Amino acid sequence: MPLPEELAERAREIDAGRLEPVPAKDAATVVLLREGLEVYLLRRKSTMAFAAGAYVFPGGSVDPRDTDHAVAWAGPSPKEWGEVFNADERTARGLVCAAVRETFEESGVLLAGPGADSVVEDTTGPGWEADRLALIDRGLSFADFLDKRGLVLRSDLLKPWSHWITPVIEPRRFDTRFFVAVLPPGQRTRDVGGEADKVAWKRPADGLDLAHRGEIFLMPPTYVTLRDLSACDSVAQALAVEREIVTILPRAVEIEGEWRLITT
Repeated sequence: MPLPEELAERAREIDAGRLEPVPAKDAATVVLLREGLEVYLLRRKSTMAFAAGAYVFPGGSVDPRDTDHAVAWAGPSPKEWGEVFNADERTARGLVCAAVRETFEESGVLLAGPGADSVVEDTTGPGWEADRLALIDRGLSFADFLDKRGLVLRSDLLKPWSHWITPVIEPRRFDTRFFVAVLPPGQRTRDVGGEADKVAWKRPADGLDLAHRGEIFLMPPTYVTLRDLSACDSVAQALAVEREIVTILPRAVEIEGEWRLITT
């Protein structure tokens, strides 16, 4: 993947030791699936500072309050998630909470329910929308949101998928764990605005085809995720795939005078 000149210049400066990479923030991304093996994609607004115009999955940075022990929890524990993602228990708690919170903020889908074996059936209506907006502007913590509605986070509805770290040449960097989840029965995604100006359900192979034709822009983690999912014939098959979580940190290399980004 050839680098634009701005990033190529950063690569030269970092390679020469004249520029220090910025730290990567912990973040979580959720690949929502529905029957027919379609994935939910959002196009980030062209005004966004990071990944402008790219089609991405719901996700974002961990809010410090996502690590709150008050978050009602059902399913694999933070300790178990930490073992999966090679993270300490506090970080793992924040990652899972951020995954569920960001999915609700960016799609209206909530992976939580009144109990350990139930899930919310409908998240539409003015009350839900008010809470969603309060989460976005950080006026409401995720723990308080769940407590207010008598809900527990369903970590068992998440499947670990991958771990990507933004290249050191980027001015904004994220240490992102990717999860996969199925759209809960009765719930539906909706275009809720915010950081995205367009949303769509796509079959993984169709998303890749659009990217190959230059009709949409995919960042490497999104491209690779769609590529891997395109090998599956159904949602059940995707959930049954055994995933080894290996950290992927794409790096910039100079090849015959041109700076490129590689993932190997």
